[in-house]
Amino acid sequence: MFAPRDPDEYLLDTERRVIRIRRHWACLIWQTFEAVALIAVCVMVSYILPPAMWMLQNVLWYVALFLVLRFAYQVVEWWVERLVVTDKRFVMTTGVWTTQVLMMPITKVTDLTYERPFLGRILGYGTMVVESAGQIQALNRIEYLPKPEEFYDTISELVFGDKQKQAERFSMIKAQRAARRSKKKVIG
Repeated sequence: MFAPRDPDEYLLDTERRVIRIRRHWACLIWQTFEAVALIAVCVMVSYILPPAMWMLQNVLWYVALFLVLRFAYQVVEWWVERLVVTDKRFVMTTGVWTTQVLMMPITKVTDLTYERPFLGRILGYGTMVVESAGQIQALNRIEYLPKPEEFYDTISELVFGDKQKQAERFSMIKAQRAARRSKKKVIG
């Protein structure tokens, strides 16, 4: 009841899911550093204060608890955010309390830009800038993508590739999955 909906629930029956990812964990680096540093400051100041200032020490420990809870919420927020790319559109779902669904049709994509900063090369993430026909879309800049080369290649194939070959490959993949399922039923 309180869990966010699975992003696949927003897809149409006629859509084929191509990619389903969560942003790279590196997007939490700053939040982690911030939480650890502030908690360390609260703990150190609490230990430096004399015992007579017990009220201020308690406040500092409550601040530290608040910082831990805030960081936990940021991690949960990262965990529920998903990007799904189908053969027809980009769909991103975000939000813990209020679910937000961002969508952009694949047919609107006119240009793709792929960026990979130095830290992204080391940790394995990148940024994709998706441009559409003269408009800024909700999914204009997608940062912290894991395996960005594969993502870029797949989106390029979807947007600019041969639609006939894609349809043939999709029907072949469907046939292989159906064969595996029927094989499992026979074995099981």
